[in-house]
Amino acid sequence: MDSVQYLRFVASLVLVLGLILASVWAMRRFGLAGGLLRPSAQRRLALVETLPLDARHRLVLVRRDDREHLLLIGPAVATVERDIIPPRPPEGEPGR
Repeated sequence: MDSVQYLRFVASLVLVLGLILASVWAMRRFGLAGGLLRPSAQRRLALVETLPLDARHRLVLVRRDDREHLLLIGPAVATVERDIIPPRPPEGEPGR
């Protein structure tokens, strides 16, 4: 390989990386990321905790806004408890 081919390779690599960065910037700028690139402070949904029960079932505690929902995940999804108000942290401890 001569130096012209190496130069073409490096230029192509820089071009591809530039296109990837430009597309990520555009997704952030125009809101096309759909929550993937959203800062965590703006997220409304969070997975609080999971507990495996057996090979096919697990309990999942999900927080949406200021409410928590307990779900039983398995072959079929079932809501065990909904609209749980999360406990407040004791005085002096930072909140969520």
